[in-house]
Amino acid sequence: MKRSATAVWKGSIKEGSGVLTTDSKTLDNTQYSFKSRFETGTGTNPEELIGAAHAGCFAMALSLELGNAGFTPESLEATATVTMDPEKLEITSSNIQLKAKIPGITDEQFQKIAAGAKAGCPISKLLKAEISLQASLVS
Repeated sequence: MKRSATAVWKGSIKEGSGVLTTDSKTLDNTQYSFKSRFETGTGTNPEELIGAAHAGCFAMALSLELGNAGFTPESLEATATVTMDPEKLEITSSNIQLKAKIPGITDEQFQKIAAGAKAGCPISKLLKAEISLQASLVS
């Protein structure tokens, strides 16, 4: 399986801008720029997209692991916050906040399965940054 996206950038780093397009067209000439990445500007940025990818990947991995353990989640709400050191231009961490509603599971079972999903998620494996998880069951 292969997926691709295209970035087109025009101009200098600070005054220029670019657009991102995915094969699925979910992103279709979506704007990004220096301001949207390092300041407050309109558009997306690579770290935001990595956060979306990590949150989505983790939620799917957790659903798989829960199913393998005999549980079906009512809801999984994962938010991944990606931190970048702008001086080093290096992603330093991705922190996943999870709120889950899963009938019949104990907190001990839940924490073990969530930790396994964090480690097994393909995006977690891709990132060389620290990955943390705060998981809570909600009713």
